[in-house]
Amino acid sequence: MPVEGGSSSGSASAARHPKQKRKAHSLSIRRTNSTEDRSPGVQRGDMLEGQDSKLPLSLRNNLLDLFGQIEREFENLYIENLELRREIDSLNERLTGDGQIIEGGDPTKGALKTKASHSTSQLSQKLKTTYKASTSKIVSSFKATAGSRALCQLLKEYVGHRDGIWDLSITRSPPVVLGTASADHSALLWSIETGKCLLRYAGHAGSVNSIKFHPTEQMALTASGDQTAHIWRYMVQLPAPQPPPDVSVSSFSHFFSHPRVSTGISWNLMEFCHFLSMGECECLIHSLIGPGYDSSDREEGEVDGDGPCEVPTIRVPTATLKSHQGVAIAADWLVGGRQVVTASWDRAANLYEVETCELVHTLTGHDQELTHCCTHPTQRLVVTSSRDTTFRLWDFRDPSIHSVNVFQGHTDTVTSAVFTVGDNVVSGSDDRTVKVWDLKNMRSPIATIRTDSAVNRISVSANQRIIALPHDNRQVRLFDMSGVRLARLPRSNRMGHRRMVCCTAWNEENQSCNLFTCGFDRQAIGWNINIPALLQEK
Repeated sequence: MPVEGGSSSGSASAARHPKQKRKAHSLSIRRTNSTEDRSPGVQRGDMLEGQDSKLPLSLRNNLLDLFGQIEREFENLYIENLELRREIDSLNERLTGDGQIIEGGDPTKGALKTKASHSTSQLSQKLKTTYKASTSKIVSSFKATAGSRALCQLLKEYVGHRDGIWDLSITRSPPVVLGTASADHSALLWSIETGKCLLRYAGHAGSVNSIKFHPTEQMALTASGDQTAHIWRYMVQLPAPQPPPDVSVSSFSHFFSHPRVSTGISWNLMEFCHFLSMGECECLIHSLIGPGYDSSDREEGEVDGDGPCEVPTIRVPTATLKSHQGVAIAADWLVGGRQVVTASWDRAANLYEVETCELVHTLTGHDQELTHCCTHPTQRLVVTSSRDTTFRLWDFRDPSIHSVNVFQGHTDTVTSAVFTVGDNVVSGSDDRTVKVWDLKNMRSPIATIRTDSAVNRISVSANQRIIALPHDNRQVRLFDMSGVRLARLPRSNRMGHRRMVCCTAWNEENQSCNLFTCGFDRQAIGWNINIPALLQEK
């Protein structure tokens, strides 16, 4: 490559000999500072005369004093080392009769040699065992990573938000779309197949912390940092799915038809990089590298032409629920969709009538801010999570009696607690554990999952009952209800989240099973999970 400022021979030769210059400089200092060769009548200034140096004489004298002090310290350490060595030798001579030896001695006698060889063989055996264990652990980790990539494949990336994504959800009725709630004060609806943004909701004045869809109608419920929850209607038209282009032949033929390739003229690195940067082989690169490749140079969070700036935007909600005195952190629909529950940092959860926006109940009892709320898919049950290390189960099945149960199974903030299709509750916490509970007997968990990072908003698949755990350390792990680890979503510099994963959501509408994740890297990711192979690996 060309070098600015003329010829590079001088700089290259200077760069080849920096160590030699430093070595010569250090030797000159040591030779000048040596006490053995210095005559008593020679002054320090006279010794420095004739040496090629641009340092002031006073500064050089200070340096020589410092190096002299360092040399004296090393001499003292060397003398102490010699004395300690003599003491070890004398102790070894005294302990020879007892067959013992101090570490650092020189075992030269028969009995000592036998004991030394025995201890050496034990140490060698221990090192071999440790090495084999560590090697097998490394190999098993590689096998697990390869298996995870085969079982969990990246489906689509959804990029368009300008800040972190806190929550995401899948519609329960057609058309099936993906919804994301972001700290950029907006919620977006996406086409799952194409990854195109279909609709933008911008009615909140604060961070959108949660999004949930009505069980049967095209309505969405969002909770925000502006202390309100909004209900808004949407109408979207899904784009026709486009068949993937066959780049396996056309890209390679275009590549090999290039004059440089077809004529056999040699390439240098700059010419090849220039060829790739022209975009002529972008399809080829995409086909070789995979869907994790991003050919654009846009900054993180910057949107493209199909981003939310060019999609229909809703700015006015159908209904506004505003009874909280703090951030509304989560909201969900009760079974049937006639009532909703909201959770807030004001330590309370509110139950509203959807049609009239009337506040029906205020659920109090938590000692600190709420972090999440969830409703049962078939029964009038609500579970709320809090920073007070507890989660509470609220029962509204009997209109006259509203019972509540408090569960203290964690030692740190309970980030979420969700129902399963059966009679179970799964809770996740900042204490790096996930616990599975039985609704019929919730005195103690039936399974405990211990992880290496805090757990955020978890989700459980309805059909296969697989738990998806999003972590602060950017990992997403899959477990079954008994606590057995099934897989870990692949993550690399080209695939997966680059910052903490905030939430997960399942979609099991068709034959395939898809898992969606979102994080504070401003993107949501869809994954195709091979459930039969996953369970077979178990």
